[in-house]
Amino acid sequence: MKNIKKYYIHQLATICLMTACALPALGQTPPQPGEPKRFPQLTLEQLPPEVKPLAEEIIKISTSGLGGPYNIMLRSPVFAERMKHLLDYLRFNTSVSRRLNEFAILIHGNLWKSQVEWSAHYPMALKAGLSKEVADDLKSGIRPRNMQPDEAVVYDLFMEMNNTHEVSDATFARAKEILGEQQLVDLVAVSGTYVTVAMLLALGKVMPPEGRPLPYPPAK
Repeated sequence: MKNIKKYYIHQLATICLMTACALPALGQTPPQPGEPKRFPQLTLEQLPPEVKPLAEEIIKISTSGLGGPYNIMLRSPVFAERMKHLLDYLRFNTSVSRRLNEFAILIHGNLWKSQVEWSAHYPMALKAGLSKEVADDLKSGIRPRNMQPDEAVVYDLFMEMNNTHEVSDATFARAKEILGEQQLVDLVAVSGTYVTVAMLLALGKVMPPEGRPLPYPPAK
């Protein structure tokens, strides 16, 4: 019975992967013109004195200053502080290479069709060494061509987890052999964290900076 269950799970995963490219790649919907912001932009001057040191640290490392997800996170300062420390590790001190880290972020940004995550991390991924062909194939909804072996492991692992909520023994063994235990744990951590970021951005209807094109056509 267990083997039968695994067979049907993998058949379902295959169908999901095959049909993914047939689905419209509609992105998170931007606010309508004149629509008030769900979370008005905070400024440093508006924050309580005990929160300002955290905000100043965020400004030093964030390309969007206190905008993007930080504007929402700061509504819960203790959470924002914990997330900032977690992101410091996952982005700058992780065991995973910057190339694979950014690839994992793009995979989940693409699954969420997050306008901000893709817009922000696509150039970072290319700068980190991910090929443009791989990133563009990912966005197009197909299994990227010409991936390096470690990139293929990351892609297959997270697409399987997303589609089945499980990891097969074969996928785990291959991922562990190529990446090792610590990188596997760190990759799952960065992926889950950026799903949280994508959810926060969706909650606030946050879009890329004005003038920057949306990477995905918005849902109607």
